[in-house]
Amino acid sequence: MIYSKKFRPAVAMVELIFAIVIMGIAMMSAPLLISTAGKGSTVAIQQEGINEASTRMAIIMSYAWDENDTDEMYIPPILHVTNGHTDLDESGDSERRVGTPDASQRTFLISDSNSSELNASTLLAMDSNDNNEEDDIDDFVGSISLTLVGSSTDTDYIEKDTINIKTEISYISDNVDGGYSNGHTINFIPFQANAATTNIKEITVTLTSTSDIEELNKTIVLRAFSCNIGGYKLEEKVF
Repeated sequence: MIYSKKFRPAVAMVELIFAIVIMGIAMMSAPLLISTAGKGSTVAIQQEGINEASTRMAIIMSYAWDENDTDEMYIPPILHVTNGHTDLDESGDSERRVGTPDASQRTFLISDSNSSELNASTLLAMDSNDNNEEDDIDDFVGSISLTLVGSSTDTDYIEKDTINIKTEISYISDNVDGGYSNGHTINFIPFQANAATTNIKEITVTLTSTSDIEELNKTIVLRAFSCNIGGYKLEEKVF
C-alpha cells in the first residue's frame, strides 16, 4: 500500500516576524498620521477664513469712496476734506488739484446745473438713508461670523462660528514729507488714525477666533487704503 504525503502551505517564521514588524510600524505611525490630518484640517479652516477676509476686502474696495460719491447721475467728484494735505486741496477756483489737466474729469465740481461742490462725510458707518444696503466703503463697518461646519445639533461637527471677521474704516493721515507738488516720491503712507476727514481711508479686516485650537486662535489683519480721487468718464469719439 502506497501512502501519499500532501504538503499544506504554512507561514514561515521569518514571514511572521516581518508581518509583526510591519504591523508595529503601522501602529506607531497611526498617531502621527492622525495628528497630521488634524493639522491639515485646521490649516484648511484658517485658510477658509483668510479667503473670506480677502474676498470681503476686494468687495469693499469696489464700492464708492464716500456716501457723497454714490449718485449715479453724476461723475463722482473729488470731495473737500477738513484735515488733508494742502497740496491735495483745490487750486484756487480752478475746481481741480494742482497738475490736473483742464480736460480731466477729476474735479471738485459736480456735473449738474448747480455747479456745487461737496465735503467728505464724517460718519464712517451705515447711513440712516441706506436702508441697510451698502453703497460706499464705510457701510461695511462691523463684524460677521464665519460658519464653517454644521451646527450645534450635529454629532460630527468640528468647528462652528469660531472665526470672526471684523471690518473697520478710518481716515488716515495723507501727509507726505516734502509735499506732493515738489517732485517727491511717495514710498509709504503711514497708517495713523485721524478723527477729521482726509483724502485717504484705511480699510482694516481682522480675523479672530475663540477656538481652543492653538493654530486657529490667532489674530490675522489685512489692510488696504482707498483715496479721494473722484471718478472719470471715458471720452467718446464721434465719427
